[in-house]
Amino acid sequence: MTSLPYTRAQSLPAILAERIVILDGAMGTMIQRFRLGEQQYRGAGYSGQDGAGDRFTDFPGDLKGNNELLSLTRPDVISSIHEGYLAAGADLIETNTFGATRIAQDDYGMAGLAREMNLVSAKLARAACDRFSTPDRPRFAAGALGPTPKTASISPDVNDPGARNVSFEELRSSYYEQVEALVEGGVDVLLVETIFDTLNAKAALYAIEEFFEASGERLPVMISGTVTDASGRVLSGQTVSAFWASVRHVRPLSIGLNCALGAALMRPYIQELAKVAQGTFISCYPNAGLPNPMSDTGFDETPADTSRLVHEFAKEGLVNIVGGCCGTTPDHIEAIGRAVSVCPPRPALFRF
Repeated sequence: MTSLPYTRAQSLPAILAERIVILDGAMGTMIQRFRLGEQQYRGAGYSGQDGAGDRFTDFPGDLKGNNELLSLTRPDVISSIHEGYLAAGADLIETNTFGATRIAQDDYGMAGLAREMNLVSAKLARAACDRFSTPDRPRFAAGALGPTPKTASISPDVNDPGARNVSFEELRSSYYEQVEALVEGGVDVLLVETIFDTLNAKAALYAIEEFFEASGERLPVMISGTVTDASGRVLSGQTVSAFWASVRHVRPLSIGLNCALGAALMRPYIQELAKVAQGTFISCYPNAGLPNPMSDTGFDETPADTSRLVHEFAKEGLVNIVGGCCGTTPDHIEAIGRAVSVCPPRPALFRF
């Protein structure tokens, strides 16, 4: 691995050493609040010049639920969500690209649009950050790389343990295209998140390193895994310590956990990571508790609930980056920011 200095976000490690940095909250939860229908996902009724017009009017198949498409058809929705989190105090916002890979977009017949989705999404996040950044408070755009709907480690067929529905090379190629477009669009950081299969993550990290060497760019890389149940393991079977051992060679800016669990259940696994990953910053962005379909956000915890729990992490000296995942809103992020502002960051002897 090469030792190039960061070409973007050079100030971020120093900021992380000085204070706890705030990440944004859920994208999907906020999109749901707009109650968009099939025609809105296609761009119908949107008069902005940056929209897709009638480009997707006759596109075959259902498109509702393809949140990444909204960067093309309803950029006003995505920009307003970014701005809501920035106004709430987020230092880092994620691009609307969780499912913007060829592999994920193939479910909608839109694999060929993946690059454009990433490019436009990065530009939207970059523009929002630029509007809110000040010399004393820079804001950073994090290019989000989700896990894809397929897994390289686990068979999709219980009767054929050796079967796979995606290869490492397919994942690598898809992620490389995503990384290239995100960087071109202006992101400061790359975030490989919601990792349930470490082999999928390693394909993403390989693609990132490959892009760095080919381009001469080197951005901070954040990695966030997902503990799926009370066993304390990611879906592909690793404990969080084993997960860290599998990805530490990348020398990420941060390692952490997100999604699947609320903060209360996530705590022992963040404690474990903070213990083993001594030279790396720790991130934590939990769900707003457990799912509740009767709630406006789909999750139980109020901003006061989530911020109180995250404050305990900060008070214990476990974290450097905190935010929210499923069910969290700008109100959650604002409350989290207030709650941790009185706490020093976890000491980390970070060395690039």
